[in-house]
Order: sequence, then structure tokens, then C-alpha cells
Amino acid sequence: AARLDAATAAFFAMAPAEKQRAGPASPLGYGCRSIGFNGDVGELEYLLLHANPAAVAHRARTIDAMDPSRFSAIVNEYIEAMKKLACEILDLLGEGLGLKDPRYFSKLTTNADSDCLLRINHYPPSCNIHKLDHDDQCNIKSLVSTKASNGGNLMAGGRIGFGEHSDPQILSLLRANDVEGLQVFVPDHEGKEMWVQVPSDPSAIFVNVGDVLQALTNGRLISIRHRVIATACRPRLSTIYFASPPLHARISALPETITASSPRRYRSFTWAEYKTTMYSLRLSHSRLELFKIDDDDSDNASEGKA
Repeated sequence: AARLDAATAAFFAMAPAEKQRAGPASPLGYGCRSIGFNGDVGELEYLLLHANPAAVAHRARTIDAMDPSRFSAIVNEYIEAMKKLACEILDLLGEGLGLKDPRYFSKLTTNADSDCLLRINHYPPSCNIHKLDHDDQCNIKSLVSTKASNGGNLMAGGRIGFGEHSDPQILSLLRANDVEGLQVFVPDHEGKEMWVQVPSDPSAIFVNVGDVLQALTNGRLISIRHRVIATACRPRLSTIYFASPPLHARISALPETITASSPRRYRSFTWAEYKTTMYSLRLSHSRLELFKIDDDDSDNASEGKA
């Protein structure tokens, strides 16, 4: 992890023109401020890589032109460690849910065609963010509103680093340095949803359930919404491994998660279909809601099952 942090910090410290050789993100590669294709922006720059050795080696030629094999080795070593951890977590979840094949989830993410990704986000210090103004892509216009959507207040002087969203994949593993900023949208003791700051811990891995896992478990596991608020006068560096199925994988609630009292909640879809939908929407959109089965369809599905 320390080697990866050093390698990526060195990349983000390069001159803008040098970093641009690894971009623009489409969606893979180097990006700055723009997130996706529909106008979402954040106070960050990032690398988004496909998590397989050939794809990493290809990108490394523009990320570390001096020694691309060094960068590839460091990134691939980290990916392998995260892949193993993701599988362990998913197998435990499979056991806990009583699946006939407890390894069902992990098999999706380790398939030769799996669409796993590695994302490295760099949030510049909020007190020095004007230093990015020379770069057209990083032209900071103004402070974001001090009120967040969904009723949560931003911290004083806070900027949206990465806007409110849920992760679309099966599972995501996030590790960050000791700079805070991550917030999750969860119910308080009275059931009212609010934004809660996650304490920074560079020795911890934060695990997020993705939309696909919520669909596979028929809503037993929930993909929670989260965001990053940039407030610190030190840079925040985070690395996220996204465990994903192959594009052709059909996502449907597993039989063990469907009961008379909990009928099928989502229609079947492929990961390719879900990604296409995701790329057509704003970051904050509740994508999975578009795949929900209404009550009439749910009744018919239950009758067909019976």
C-alpha cells in the first residue's frame, strides 16, 4: 500500500501537461474534476484503471514513462491483494446468506472476463485549491453551496470532492490516507437519514456493498450512498478496488433470497445493461430504482415461481 501511495503521489505531483498524457478519462485513464459524461464535477483528479495486468501495463506507459514496468508491478501487486480480500469477504457473505454455492459472488468477480476496476483519487488541499487554476480542466469556479442535497450540511468552507452516489459494482474496498472527507448517508437513532463523517484510518479498508450485490441479495444487503467533502489543508489520497462481474453476467436475485414475504424486488439485467444505464445518468441518481419490479409484477413473479 505504501509503495502504491508513493507511486501515485508522484504521478499527481507532475505538471498538468505530463498528466494529460494519461487522459482524458473515457472513462478509463486520467481525469480532472469531470466525473462521468453528464456534467458531474468534483474537486479532485484521478486515475481509473481496468484491474488486469495487460490493461495496467498499457496505461503505465503514459503514467510512468520513465519506468512503466515499475508502476505496473506496484499496481498489480495491490490489485491482487484487494482481489483476494474481496473474495474472502464475498465468500463469508455467501455463507451467511445460506447460499447453495457460497462462492457464487466471488466467482463473478474472478471470472476471466470480470470488469473489475481500480480508482485512485487525489483531492488537493482545500485551502490551496486555487493552485489548480492554471489548468483549464481544473479551473475552479466557486465554492459549492454550503447546503448539500438531501438536507446534509457541509463543513465550513467545504467543497464537494466527489458527489453523492452509490457504487454500482458488487463490492468496493476503499483505503485512504489520514485525511478525512468520506461521509455516508445513514439513519440516525430516530430513523432520520443524515450524513455521517467516517473517521480517517490509513490502516483500515472500508467495505461498501454495491448496487449489483443489493440486487443479487434481493435487498438483503444495501448499497449505501456516500460522498467526499474536501475541507482539509492537506491532500487526501484514496484508492478504491471495485469487484465487478463480467459484462455478460446476468444479475438476478438468488433463489435463497426470495421468499413469500420477500418477493423478487428487481428485474433481471446484465452488468453491461446496468453500466449503460449508469453512464446515461447523473452521479446522484438512484439507478437501481429503475430496475425495481412493481407490486403487480412481483405478484406475477411469485405466482410463476409457485
